[in-house]
Amino acid sequence: MVQIVFYLFILLTLGSAFGVLLTRNVLYAAFFLLLTLLGVAGLFVLAGADFLAVSQIMIYVGGVLVLIIFGVMLTHTKDAGQTDFTRPNYVLTRHRGWLWALVVAGGIFSVLYSALVRANFVLFGREPFFESTVDTIGRQLMTEFVVPFEIAGVLLLVALIGASTLAASSRPDR
Repeated sequence: MVQIVFYLFILLTLGSAFGVLLTRNVLYAAFFLLLTLLGVAGLFVLAGADFLAVSQIMIYVGGVLVLIIFGVMLTHTKDAGQTDFTRPNYVLTRHRGWLWALVVAGGIFSVLYSALVRANFVLFGREPFFESTVDTIGRQLMTEFVVPFEIAGVLLLVALIGASTLAASSRPDR
């Protein structure tokens, strides 16, 4: 079962990566990139690297990709031949793709529901089967590597102050 899920994540990642390469629409490329990043996060989960999976989703999907999509959507101009999406019943009269969307959404729901039902969750009070990498990383950052961790934090703070100073000094006077 785990091998099937692994191969499905590989297919999702590679297929959506090829979608990023082959599409000419920037917004579609951003959505394919979303699927690629989620596939990589799934592979991290299967490899037992839960910290990397959460970081992948929080940083890339939650931050960078949302910024790209907003940038594309806010800077996109309407072409002369583009259809007016604000017209009533445009979706129902012009595109019958809602049926395919319903089939795909139902398939995704059924796969996620069956995975949720078959999952073996650890109850509170019992020891987990494996030690979380988040716990290990947190303990090591606050014990063994506390000095490099603090130095990196101070270095990032100095870089942020320097960048904001440069941005404020390069502004033209009003």
